Amino acid sequence: MSTWFECKVKYQKTDQNGVEKMVNELYLVDAMSFTEAEARITKELQAYITGEFNLTNLKMAGFSEMITSETGDRWFKCKVAIISIDEAKGVERKVTTNMLVNALNVKDAFERIEDYMQSSVNEYRVSSITESAIMDVFPVHEDEEMEDKEISRVKIEDDFENE
Repeated sequence: MSTWFECKVKYQKTDQNGVEKMVNELYLVDAMSFTEAEARITKELQAYITGEFNLTNLKMAGFSEMITSETGDRWFKCKVAIISIDEAKGVERKVTTNMLVNALNVKDAFERIEDYMQSSVNEYRVSSITESAIMDVFPVHEDEEMEDKEISRVKIEDDFENE
């Protein structure tokens, strides 16, 4: 399961007219801790941003699901209520989940949720869909996970040899 962190970054950006201005942009990064999130966002953005940038805010994002697409160019925060019946009490229970959906527009985001939830046995309701300020999302790639595991394994072997 992924743990997502919202990273707000401030840097000087050149606009289309060649004018430089300070901007705050929001990015999402998959990491296991705040420290790893800071390291990952710094590594990822060094390829895109020339000059200095500051990480001005770092917080855990409350997304339980992420729906991506090749054609989507915006990120939408979607609140979905999953409805189940508590048979013992005979009452309806709602569990709200937050999803991040990559889509072209609100209608496209709704359709992606519909497709995603199609296999669900529970009834659901889409409570809200709002466009987020997230510029880009950086998931953990399998090769990075393997590299991290290899580094950990080497460290453990070194520790074992030093005993």
